[in-house]
Amino acid sequence: MKKGMVYLAGAGPGDPGLITLKARSALESADCVIYDHLASPALVEALNCEKIYVGKQGGSHTLSQSEINDLIVRKASEGKTVVRLKGGDPFIFGRGGEEAEELAGAGIRFSIIPGVSSFYSAPAYAGIPVTHRDHADAFEVVTGHRRDDASEDEDINFPDFDPGRTFVFLMGMKNLARIAGKLCEERGFPLDTPAAVISRGTTPRQRVAAGTLATIADEAARLEIGPPAIIIVGGVVSLRERLRWFDALPLFGKRIVVTRTREQASALSGRLSGLGAEVLEFPTIRIVPKADTSAIDAAIGAIESFDWLVFTSQNAVGIFFERLFALGRDARCLHGARIAAIGPATSRELEKRSVRPDLVPAEYVAEAVVSAMETLGVNGARVLLPCAAEARDALPEGLLALGAEVRRIPIYDTVPPEPPTEEVMEAVREADIVTFTSSSTAGNFFAIIGQSRALHASIGPITSAKIRGTGHQVDIEASEYTIDGLVEAILRSLD
Repeated sequence: MKKGMVYLAGAGPGDPGLITLKARSALESADCVIYDHLASPALVEALNCEKIYVGKQGGSHTLSQSEINDLIVRKASEGKTVVRLKGGDPFIFGRGGEEAEELAGAGIRFSIIPGVSSFYSAPAYAGIPVTHRDHADAFEVVTGHRRDDASEDEDINFPDFDPGRTFVFLMGMKNLARIAGKLCEERGFPLDTPAAVISRGTTPRQRVAAGTLATIADEAARLEIGPPAIIIVGGVVSLRERLRWFDALPLFGKRIVVTRTREQASALSGRLSGLGAEVLEFPTIRIVPKADTSAIDAAIGAIESFDWLVFTSQNAVGIFFERLFALGRDARCLHGARIAAIGPATSRELEKRSVRPDLVPAEYVAEAVVSAMETLGVNGARVLLPCAAEARDALPEGLLALGAEVRRIPIYDTVPPEPPTEEVMEAVREADIVTFTSSSTAGNFFAIIGQSRALHASIGPITSAKIRGTGHQVDIEASEYTIDGLVEAILRSLD
C-alpha cells in the first residue's frame, strides 16, 4: 500500500482566525486529523474526516508522545493524508521535531506548516509588545518546566537580567512563584521588574494578571489564573494599560449563542467575535430541500408566465436557483418578471447570481412586502412565491387580498438538527445572550434547551412574538431587522 502524507501544522495560539491559510487548506484535504488540547475545537468540529484527540492537560496525557508518534506513522502507512494539528507552532516547544524525526525514520513524506506562536501573539492580545524601542530591542523565549525525564540536577534554563530584553516563559504556570523567585535571587532581576501572566491568550476567555516579579505570583493567585498561560517579564509589560485592546472590546467576556444554521452562522458569528464575544454556534434548524421538486420544476418551466417572483429568505434564493440551473436555465429567463426580496441579506443572495431585485421594502417583514407591492399595483398579477413549508401565511394572504394570483410553492423544510451533546447543552445554558434570527430558530431552541438564564436577543417583531409564545421574554430586539441591526441592539443593551 502506498504511504500517505503527513502535515505537521501549527493551529495558532487559540483564536481560530489566526490559523494560516496553508494549515486550513491542509485540514480541508485531510483524511485524518490528530489534534492537541490547545488547538481550537472550532478548527476541527466541522471537518468531515477521522478526528483523533491526543491532548495533554495538567499532566494528564491522552497518549504518551511515543504512542502519538506511532499513531501518526500508522495512519500515514494506511495511505491517508494526515494532519497533526498542534497548538501554536509545531517547532516551538511543540515536539514537532521529534514527530518529524519519527516520520523521516519510517520513510513517510511530511511537510511542516508553521503556526502563529503564543509567545508573541498572546502578549499582543494583552496589549504587550515583546519589543519596543523604549523598552526592549530583543527577546528570549524559555520553557518554564523541566522534561518529564529530567534528572534532579537539571533545571529550567533561567536567563540573566538584561534591562533591554523581554523574557517569555512558556508552560511555566505551575512554577510561577519559583521562576519569579529564582530570577530575583539568582539572576539579578530587580524585584520591581514588570511581569504579567496571560492565560488562554487570544481567546475570549483570556485573563491577564500584571504586576512585578515581587507580586505576580500573588496577583495571579488572587485572580485565579491557571494554565495554559505564558509569563512575560520586562519593561514592555508597563505598556499594557495604555495598549490593551482585546479585553477592552465591548463584548469581551460575553458568551453569545448563535442559533442560525451552520451554513449561515458565519456572518453573525464573525461580527460578534470581532467585538470580543465568545461565540458558541448552536444551530437549531437544518435546511432540507424538498425531495419532490415537481411543483417548482413546473413553475420554472412556465417562468415566463409570472409577473412577480418574491423571495423571503436566502435559503429560498439558493434552492430556487439550484433547481433553475439543474433544469438547464439561468437568470436570463427571469427577464420578464419583477423580483422582490424581503431584506438586504436576501437581496445580496440574488445579486450573487447577477439578479438585482426591483423591490426591497423599508421594513423586512412580510407585511411590508405586501404594502410595497400594493403601491405598485398587483391586481391580476401572477406571483411565484418559493418559500419554506413553515412560512407564515401573511404574505400570500395579503397578496391574494390585493387581487394577485399567488402560486406558493414550499421548496424546503426547516427541521431540528441532530441532538447536541450534554456538554454543548450545558455550555449553552451558561451563555449570557442567545440570538434568534427567525421564528424557527426560537421555537426549536426552547424545544431543545428548555430554560436558559441568558438574555434573549431577537432580530425583529415576528421572531419576538414566537419567543413570547414559548413563554419566554424578549430582552433585546433589533430596530432594523438585519444581522447588523441585531448586533447593534446587543451593543445598545450593554451601554
